[in-house]
Amino acid sequence: MSAPIWRHSPNFGPRRNGARPQLVVLHYTAMDDPAEVLARLCDPSTSVSAHYVIGRDGTIWQLVADANRAWHAGQGGWLGVEDVNSRSLGIELVNTGCEPFSAPQMHALSQLMRVLMTRWSIAPVDVIGHSDMAPERKDDPGPRFDWRRLAREGYALWPEGLGADRPLDASLDRIGYPPGPGAQRLAAFRARFLPAASGPECVEDRRRAEAVATGFYRARGIARPGY
Repeated sequence: MSAPIWRHSPNFGPRRNGARPQLVVLHYTAMDDPAEVLARLCDPSTSVSAHYVIGRDGTIWQLVADANRAWHAGQGGWLGVEDVNSRSLGIELVNTGCEPFSAPQMHALSQLMRVLMTRWSIAPVDVIGHSDMAPERKDDPGPRFDWRRLAREGYALWPEGLGADRPLDASLDRIGYPPGPGAQRLAAFRARFLPAASGPECVEDRRRAEAVATGFYRARGIARPGY
């Protein structure tokens, strides 16, 4: 992988309480022009940033040093952790949210993930989307993002198949989703693990969530709880 192009953002601070990167959070920019994306993330009046931005052509920019706390995640949580910014690296993919992610962009993401996950000992189970940790507010990277491909390459987790028909909320809690309205949590789960699904909660949602929860527990080295 070529070295990222530095474009320094002033929008960062120290990681709190000695935290280090333990998660990667993937975003889409919801903006079309990379120059406008970089300008916004480097504008001190916006109070937003990310560690990395990846263009459609695969160009990678770095805005904030890994050791620092970029302002990308906002309010939300994952596995009970509320200050996600202090424990994560944020990657923005230039995409409007209404288009496929390009092959060069996905290739560059995989290369960057390999470097970051090795550098910080981040496991595939700890790679999440913005909507995973903030389902009430965010829907990125959205159902067009190819999580399954990323998992095949070893840079995310995407358990296959269906499990038993267990209560949906319990499975989503075990995966790591924060508390919140059921409809938003279901939408975030579907966007990642059942991107073609729609309508009210159904048996497939519950069985898929149980399979994902079991896969995540195993990846974390946690025994499956009894029922």
